[in-house]
Amino acid sequence: MMLDVVDGLPEGSPIQAVSATEDVEVARVWYETLTGSGVEGVVAKSGRSPYRAGRSSSCKKVRHAETHDAEVVGFTGAAGRPRALAVRLPDGRVALSQRLGAQLAAQVAAALVDNAPAARGRAAGGESFTAAEPGLLVEVLAGTTRHAVVTVTRVR
Repeated sequence: MMLDVVDGLPEGSPIQAVSATEDVEVARVWYETLTGSGVEGVVAKSGRSPYRAGRSSSCKKVRHAETHDAEVVGFTGAAGRPRALAVRLPDGRVALSQRLGAQLAAQVAAALVDNAPAARGRAAGGESFTAAEPGLLVEVLAGTTRHAVVTVTRVR
């Protein structure tokens, strides 16, 4: 069995065994119940696709996330073509979103058209952004685990 290979590795090895299942219901139970122990989600792939190290389109990570309305406090890139948004999350923290898709970027750009040149700001992670005029709200998916990835889903 594959675990025999892992058992022979020296202590402290970066290679470790992880739970795996082909049963969708078992995976759903893991997804729902393991968040308290710090598990951020599950990785799913077709049983027919081979494992490929690194990022692969054959694997999909399904993270725990919640949607929130967030105030846009800034952006990266040009106001006419924003790359990402700095948003104030419900806990007061300012975070940069993941890169905006073309359609969302166009909608945000239309709202930022009257944005006067503004000061620079910094997100909680230290990333720099151009401050935006108050008033623009977006809906975001904000990860609930250690990575807390913020994805803008729509303009409000």
